[in-house]
Amino acid sequence: MRKVLPLAFIVLSVFFCSAHAATFDLVTPSTKVMIVYANDDKKLNSIVANLLAQDIERVSGYLPRVSTDISGASGNVIVIGTIGSALIKGISGKYSGDLNGRWETYTYSVVKKLNKKIDHALVIAGSDIRGTAYGVFGISEKIGVSPWYWWADVAPVRKASLSIHIDNFTSEAPGVQYRGIFINDEDWGLQPWAAKTFEPETNDIGPKTYDKVFELLLRLKANLIWPAMHPSTKAFYHYPGNKQVAADYEIVVGSSHAEPMLRNNVDEWDKKRGDFNYVTNKAEVLNYWESRVKESAVNNVMFTLGMRGIHDGKMEGVKTTKEAVPLIETILKDQRNLIGEHVNRDLTKVPQALTVYKEVLDIYEEGLKVPEDITLIWPDDNYGYIHRLANEEESSRSGGTGVYYHASYWGRPHDYLWLSSTHPALIRTEMTKAYEMNARKVWVLNVGDIKPLEYNIELFLDMAYDIKPFTSSDYSRKHLQEWASAVFGQDNAPAISDVLWEYYQLAFERRPEFMGWSGVEPVTPVGFTEYHHTRYGDEAQNRIDRYDRLQKAAAAIAPNIPPFKRDAFYQLVLYPVTGASLMNKKYLYRDKAALYAKEGRLSARYYYKLANSSHDEIVKETRYYNETLAKGKWNGMMSMKPRDLPVFSPPELDLAVADVAPLFAVSPEGADISASPSAGVNQLLRLPAYNRYSGSKYFLDVYLTKEADVKYEILPSADWIKLSNKEGMLSSADGHSQHRIWVEIDWSKVPADKTVSGTLKVKSQATEYAVELTVDNRNIAELRNFKGFIGSDGYVSMHASSFTRSRNTGNRAWELTEGIGSERKMLESRPFTATVDTSRAAILRNPLVEYEFYSFSTSPASVYVYTLPTFPLNNHYEVRYAVQVDDGPLEVINFKTVGRTDEWKRNVLTNQAVKSVHIPELKSGKHKLTIYMMDPGVVLDKIFISLDQKKLPYSDTQETVLR
Repeated sequence: MRKVLPLAFIVLSVFFCSAHAATFDLVTPSTKVMIVYANDDKKLNSIVANLLAQDIERVSGYLPRVSTDISGASGNVIVIGTIGSALIKGISGKYSGDLNGRWETYTYSVVKKLNKKIDHALVIAGSDIRGTAYGVFGISEKIGVSPWYWWADVAPVRKASLSIHIDNFTSEAPGVQYRGIFINDEDWGLQPWAAKTFEPETNDIGPKTYDKVFELLLRLKANLIWPAMHPSTKAFYHYPGNKQVAADYEIVVGSSHAEPMLRNNVDEWDKKRGDFNYVTNKAEVLNYWESRVKESAVNNVMFTLGMRGIHDGKMEGVKTTKEAVPLIETILKDQRNLIGEHVNRDLTKVPQALTVYKEVLDIYEEGLKVPEDITLIWPDDNYGYIHRLANEEESSRSGGTGVYYHASYWGRPHDYLWLSSTHPALIRTEMTKAYEMNARKVWVLNVGDIKPLEYNIELFLDMAYDIKPFTSSDYSRKHLQEWASAVFGQDNAPAISDVLWEYYQLAFERRPEFMGWSGVEPVTPVGFTEYHHTRYGDEAQNRIDRYDRLQKAAAAIAPNIPPFKRDAFYQLVLYPVTGASLMNKKYLYRDKAALYAKEGRLSARYYYKLANSSHDEIVKETRYYNETLAKGKWNGMMSMKPRDLPVFSPPELDLAVADVAPLFAVSPEGADISASPSAGVNQLLRLPAYNRYSGSKYFLDVYLTKEADVKYEILPSADWIKLSNKEGMLSSADGHSQHRIWVEIDWSKVPADKTVSGTLKVKSQATEYAVELTVDNRNIAELRNFKGFIGSDGYVSMHASSFTRSRNTGNRAWELTEGIGSERKMLESRPFTATVDTSRAAILRNPLVEYEFYSFSTSPASVYVYTLPTFPLNNHYEVRYAVQVDDGPLEVINFKTVGRTDEWKRNVLTNQAVKSVHIPELKSGKHKLTIYMMDPGVVLDKIFISLDQKKLPYSDTQETVLR
């Protein structure tokens, strides 16, 4: 969340040497503040002065008088203006302070006895007009008015008396010069809502809507918009009021990577002009661009240069990347000539940018020469991982570099347009990296419909404004709690931030929109998930349980939220949490239904019923969002089925439950789900092996196969076998046709230093099953002082941060970074400017992390290393590390992906890049895994060693650490 008052305050002796921190009364029984703004500044002064007055009224019920005449002011007065205004100059006498020549900065100063009538003056002075606005909205936040008071109905706490404590200070300039959002894929939210509910007079996103958007941007200390541009929406310049409201709010208007020269090609390019082809139709294209340059010459704009196809497609007229290079260079020259002729002959005074998105990045890498005063904007891969950043030469460009980043996306391998699901810690990791590598000119966030991305928007813009606190990786979670406190109050903030953090953790493992395991471009039908139901403790059920706890935690907070904030709580917390939970349950319950039907489980029908009811609940919650929430204010804003993709449909399953003979049956963890029980008794089943060093527990499912009531009991063969239940009654009623029994070992009762076997007899009056288990209680000498990881159930699992030993080299190190995807820390190879030597001798001298592990048997093994699917930092690097097991071969791994390959698609759907090293024979006993650093920017997550070559877990398995 933005810092209204920085920690380090600079005293403004330029105004009054005696100025000091003070309490400034706004509304008390004896004081009613008024507001005076400079009338020789731009219109934005009037706008923010009146908005501040309305904010004071929202809190206190009193609407201050707003004026431009300070001679008529008395009592306590808020004075607003830029340092160049007559009003501010008149107050300070002679202004020569710290704000001269600075970008978007402001000062606060409380002045006693400004004249005989003014007791106290709170002077808000900006270095420029936006700086003044930021200072004004900083006061709004101090009195408790959230930037989201309108967009998320965050009502302030009402106070009869209103005073603020003000320290005299000067703000620092924003860390990133141009900071803003891109409204995109607005077809299912913002546009239908604006057209039908908020702005029916235009039947579109028009000036009334943009007025609210621009106010929000200024409250969030942003200054740039890429306007909505889908076919559902008329071009921004179609409505003259759009351009005017942008001018009034002093918002810089740009355009997306696919819209050169402020043109919306989808809406504005008339096919009567011919093809949008610079090779065959240059004159028409140039005329098209020139008319917009003329129209916007006096506006505050940033020109997107270059050329792509009509709608986010490849440029016409060339067949190869090499052919495109000279054509783009010509286009850049011609576009700049238009700007020089109609805007400013000094092109360095006109903001211009080239976003090297999709194929444009390939053209750039082919050798495209871009004038250095043009800002290069680096894109992410649409899923939160920045494609590349500047090398040393590019960092010194006068135009600088920037980032275009997605928190919402339409496209392959799958859209995520419904909910906010990009992890805050991932945004922090990628954007602090960008800032460190000098991408500080322009940051733009693709926000879809704005809602429901409220928190991600504020996080991104807070980072763009002041990156410093985010350089500590643990600040991601702190920022979320600070935001929750600002919105919902300190008492509720810890619980709310915990809920939202878990929400993002679960989404990082798999976004809600990806749970159908389907794809787009082309659209494919939904499939079964990759979550295990019979191994790793039932991954699917563990995820269901986490979401169930999350839903309940959010619901438990709701009664503690004051009634006037409950609409905001629903929008910002309850709806996304509930929707994500239900989407996961829909598919995981469906999967259970399908799998259990193969075994003949009666519960299959119950789980399919749960899957369908989960879908119905999503529909119900979304209807509430649109029709009831905030008295229908957001009707049309929320769609739970953007593009009507298969993932959003009701679950479909041809539920044919296998007909098996026994009334009830037993299935142990690890069982082959396709091996259905056959008629008869005394069937032999087996649980995975136990050993004293891992402390494992496994489950046993007891279930009905037919409509009946069956009483069963479980008889262990030894007292060292511990059961969560020894008996039960199964019935055909929903939810009661199967029971899960957890089987653990009481190691204090197992015969010492032996491997022993035991049996569980699961019996009813008519049927009996025997479940065998093996328990290894050997006291192995090698493990007496061992600190490391243990093979268990055919695998070894370890977090990258749980290394046994590490070694740094010079300034190079595997640094701990917190928060992404789990509670653990990951390891990032730093610094980003390291020199890479790929020789074997150099690699062996590099920083390393070691992991000791123990295998109880000799077998082939595969070592899987999981990293974040990041890209090389720039064209001087790859994404490599080296792996060695014991004294075996040193294997260099490079997880770089090119284009939209199947590997890249899997990486972004899972937020993992997985690479493996195979060992033909891993002897039983102790081993050492070493991972050596090579390229900077590699982020190690976890390691999974498969000892049985079975299917890998999808989720994060518990570490098999020695206990």
